[in-house]
Amino acid sequence: MAETFNPEVASVIPVLNEAKSIIGCLNSLCNQSYPAKQHQIHVFDGGSTDNSWHIIETFINDRQGKEPTVHLHKNPGRYVAEARNLALALIPKSVEYFVEIIGHCSVESDHIEKLVLTMGQLQKSTDNNVGALGARVIPRQGELGLVESWVEAALLSPIARGKGQFDRFSGIQTTNTPAFCLHYREALDRVGGWDTSFITSQDSDLSMRMKKIGFQLYRTSEVKVQMSKRTSLRSWWKMGFRYGFWRTKLVKRHSNRINIRELLPWLGLLFTAVLFYTGSNYWFVPAAFYALVLGLEGVKSCVISQKLSHVYGVPLAILILHTSFSLGIFYGIFGKPQSFNDRETTNGNLN
Repeated sequence: MAETFNPEVASVIPVLNEAKSIIGCLNSLCNQSYPAKQHQIHVFDGGSTDNSWHIIETFINDRQGKEPTVHLHKNPGRYVAEARNLALALIPKSVEYFVEIIGHCSVESDHIEKLVLTMGQLQKSTDNNVGALGARVIPRQGELGLVESWVEAALLSPIARGKGQFDRFSGIQTTNTPAFCLHYREALDRVGGWDTSFITSQDSDLSMRMKKIGFQLYRTSEVKVQMSKRTSLRSWWKMGFRYGFWRTKLVKRHSNRINIRELLPWLGLLFTAVLFYTGSNYWFVPAAFYALVLGLEGVKSCVISQKLSHVYGVPLAILILHTSFSLGIFYGIFGKPQSFNDRETTNGNLN
C-alpha cells in the first residue's frame, strides 16, 4: 500500500431487515488488510422489524476494544439516501472517504486497500478530481438456489444487462454509474449529498450531479463486491418494475441518462402492432425472432453452467426482466414516487 496515501475511511451500511446477511457483511469489513485505525464502520438501521438491530448490537458488544470500531445508528428516514446523508452529518470530518455497501453484500479482505490504492493513483493523476471509484458486482459465494442461479445467468446475458451495476467490465475505466463506491467526501459535500426524493437510483442521480460540476467517476474490476440477488421470480419481477419506474424518474432529471436499448421492448411491441394492423403476413416475425434469441440464451447458459433448468429458466428470467422493467418505465411517466418492496426479507428497496 502506498504510504503517502493512507486516508481515514468509513464504511457506511444502510440496513432494513438484514438479519440473515448482516453478520457476513460486517465480518468481511472488520477483517480488512487496510489499517484498522484508519477505518470505522457505521450501520444505519431504517427500522428493522426482524432481529437485525439486536444482532448488530451483539456483534458490536462482542468487539469492545477492537478496531475498526463499529457504530449502530437509527435511520428515521428508512431509506438509503437518508442513511448516507446521516453519515455525512455524523461521521467526523477527519474521514476523507466513504465506502458504500449494503447489508446483503460482502467483500474480500483487501477490498478497501485496493480501492484506496487505486483512488490515490487516480487522484494524483487528476489533481484530486475523482469523485467516486466503483467496484464490480459478482455473485455471492456458496451454492445458489434454482431461481437465484437463473437470475445470475440472466445477468450474464448481453440482452439482460446494461453498463450499470451488473456490467461485466474489466480494467480501470471511466463510467457514469460506479457501483458500491469509494466516495470522496469533498465531492459529496460539494453536491450536497444524496437527493432523498430518489428512493431508488439515488446513486445514479448523485453521480450525474458530481459529473455536472466537473468530478470524474471511475470503476475497477480489481475490486469485487459479492451481492445476493433475488431468489424468487415474484421478487425478480418486482425488482425489474422498481428499477424501470425509477429509471424514468432519473431520466426526467438527467436527460442524458436515456438509453435507447431500454426502450427496445416498447419499440418492438409498437413495430409488431403496426405490422399487424397494416395486414402484414409477417407481423409475428419480431416476436418469433425474440423467442429464438431467448432460446439461444437458454441453451448457451445450459452449456456453460451444466444445469438443464437453465434451458427454460434463463429465458424466463430475461423475459420477466424485460417485461417488468418496461412496464416500470411506462408507469414512471405518470406514477407518483413510492417504495416498491421487492425483497423476500421485506427490506424494500435497499438495492
